This record gives sequence, structure tokens and C-alpha cells, in this order.
Amino acid sequence: MITTHKDKARLFRSLHSAARPLALANAWDVASARLIEAAGAPAVATTSAGVAWSLGHPDGETLPPDLVVDTIARIAAAVEVPVTADIEGGYGKDASGVAETVTRVLEAGAVGINIEDGTRPPAELGARITAARTAAERAGVPLFVNARTDTYLFGLGDPATRLQHTLERARAYADAGADGIFVPGVTDPATLAELASGISVPLNVMAGPGAPNVTELAALGVARVSLGPGVAQAAYTATRHAARQLYGTGAHHPPADTLSFPELDGLFPNPR
Repeated sequence: MITTHKDKARLFRSLHSAARPLALANAWDVASARLIEAAGAPAVATTSAGVAWSLGHPDGETLPPDLVVDTIARIAAAVEVPVTADIEGGYGKDASGVAETVTRVLEAGAVGINIEDGTRPPAELGARITAARTAAERAGVPLFVNARTDTYLFGLGDPATRLQHTLERARAYADAGADGIFVPGVTDPATLAELASGISVPLNVMAGPGAPNVTELAALGVARVSLGPGVAQAAYTATRHAARQLYGTGAHHPPADTLSFPELDGLFPNPR
């Protein structure tokens, strides 16, 4: 059993390797985190979209930071493995606000963060990364800062120069203190290989339809693979399907592999 926050942080950092990519099925609440851990996950990552949806908000930094931190704390307390938290753009108006968020996220028990540029200028995310790194050093925790760039996800800039633009952002973010770079929205093997060879820190990509599998991604140099909101989407799709069955035909035919009540109930220790 890992006993200290620093130990979990060091372990999480060591899991990033192209020889055996860190595969993360993203959780949004305690139950999903416990199921992911029970399936053999070496770490648990949160999905900002899934957390937001579960609390009645759209994705995109609309969720109050207090609710985000509370969810992270609940998940970190419920699992033994390291937890990395998606904090979107940092939940702060500026770099100092991001530092406050990171301090709270560390206090909640996380050992890693995802922080994204979105439509922000690269220099602004660079300042936020530096603030996050400073806050972690002040707390004495070797936080893994995973910087996400949305050049491909949002189709930013000229397609002909997008790869070079992405590499420039990645290098700037690494120089600012990022430990890893997340480039969602890329499925082309040749592009993934160029990203992996052109970025000096571990490359994180999103798995899903059209993307290579984890073994294939490892061969391309990818060190971390995540599902993003995909698991939450699947769970809510199952909910909609069940509801439409009930209110359409009056029947309910759950999948054959539906978790039993005792299995789910057994995920949680009985409070005494």
C-alpha cells in the first residue's frame, strides 16, 4: 500500500513510458473511480466533462471550483492508486488564481493535473503552467503537470502548419514546467509518430473510434492514453437507452453483463 502523498506522486510520474503506456479510463465520481481501480488501473484520472455533467453543468469551466475540488477529494479518498485531476484551464482568472486551484487540488489528494490552452494564447497557458509548478514546489509534492493543447481538437490555425504549430506550443509548455503534453484529436499514426519524436516529454493522446490501440500507440512513441469523457458518455447512453425502453415499450431489458447490486454495493466500505 502507498502511504504518502509524495510516494503516490513519484509512482504516478514513473508510470509514463512509451514502453508501456499509462492507460487511463477517466472517472467522474467515486463509483466510477472505484470500478476503474478494481479493473486493474494503476491510476485514476478525472474527466472535467463527466464531473460537470454529473453536477448539472456543461463542460467548459462553468463548474464552481469548490465542487471540482470536493469531487477530487472524494475520489482520492476512495481509491488507493494515484489520482490525476482535469482542471480545464485552471479555474482562475490569471496565473495566481491557477496557483490557488493547484494548492487546493493537492490538498484534496491529487498528484497530477491536466491543464489546457483551449483558445487561450500559448503564452497565457505557459504562465499558468509555471504558476502550477511553483505551487506544487511550495507544497513539496512532485506534481505531474500534463499540458493539453487543443490545436487538433479545435482545428486551430492552418492545417498545413498545424503539426509545427503544435510542436512549438508543446516545447513552450515543456519549457514553462509541463511534465507531459496532451494532444487530443489526433488519430493519424504518422502524425502521432512525429509528435512523439518532436516532443521531449511524454506524449498523451486520446483513445477512441479511429485511433490506434494502446499497443500500436506504444510503437509510435505515445506514453499515455486516456479515454476522456468517453466512459461517462457510454454510461449516460446506457441510461438514456433504459429510459427510452421503459417509456417507449414499457419494458426493461438490461445488458447481460450489467453489474449486480451486490457488486456495486460492495465497492464501498460499510461506515461504522
